Amino acid sequence: MPFELAISGLSKTYPNGVQALNGVSLTIPTGMFGLLGPNGAGKSTLMRTLATLQEADAGSVRMGDIDVLRDKAAVRRTLGYLPQDFGVYPKVTAEELLDHLARLKGLANRRERSETVATLLRQTNLYEHRRKALGGFSGGMRQRFGIAQALLGNPRLIIVDEPTAGLDPEERVRFHNLLAEIGENVIVILSTHIVSDVSDLCGRMAIIDKGRLMLAGSPLDLTRTLDGRVWQKAIPRAELDVAKEAYPVISTRLLAGRTLVNVVSDVAPGPGFAAVEPTLEDVYFDAIARRLDTRAQVLQTA
Repeated sequence: MPFELAISGLSKTYPNGVQALNGVSLTIPTGMFGLLGPNGAGKSTLMRTLATLQEADAGSVRMGDIDVLRDKAAVRRTLGYLPQDFGVYPKVTAEELLDHLARLKGLANRRERSETVATLLRQTNLYEHRRKALGGFSGGMRQRFGIAQALLGNPRLIIVDEPTAGLDPEERVRFHNLLAEIGENVIVILSTHIVSDVSDLCGRMAIIDKGRLMLAGSPLDLTRTLDGRVWQKAIPRAELDVAKEAYPVISTRLLAGRTLVNVVSDVAPGPGFAAVEPTLEDVYFDAIARRLDTRAQVLQTA
């Protein structure tokens, strides 16, 4: 039976009344899995719950034969976690801190631990910087060190939360290659609001917004659902508000001083629109727009 993470009816409401998760159900197989959503969608709450850092109000999560919500010790033995913000000791070298973390992970044998640390530093392309203080690392180097510590103990589940935010293009490519290599034999959940990270890396994905699961599937299959339904038109920027009133605009972007508006419709929405090939970004914005439309309809009928 394939190793997978099964999430069923997961809900979480904070004391201030914010419902961060609302009955989320997902099956996540081995490989790279992308979790897309805007800031405040509930992604980090879901990641922290899976990482045993907070409690859910309702629902269940199983990883193979492990009950994730009840048997936290078993989860932590097979978990690698890179949160969105993680601290390091700036005056400690990468080699020293990774060795310390390896001891905390249970690698007691000094020789085995030394070999493991060296292997992980090579895998993350940090070996030549192993004796450099972490305070002197660039943002990309710190993220790669974060992955090195997440790989300690040969985890079967790895969670990375917004790992490429703030990285320059070269570091993003390097980090993508590293994640793709890691994701061949374990479950890697990539939580992000960057659509290209998911389209580049993930064979399966889900879109979450305001705590609800909006869509799930393969990026290719989800993109195909919009075949022949995405229309685009270039307009002067001054006409953008008028266009938003007239058409169900899902996204806009600037090109050569003009504004490109994208609309999802079964037929041409108006004069001047041309059909374009859908992208995963169109899928994402369409899912968010449909949630907003639904909420507006509810408010109007309340």
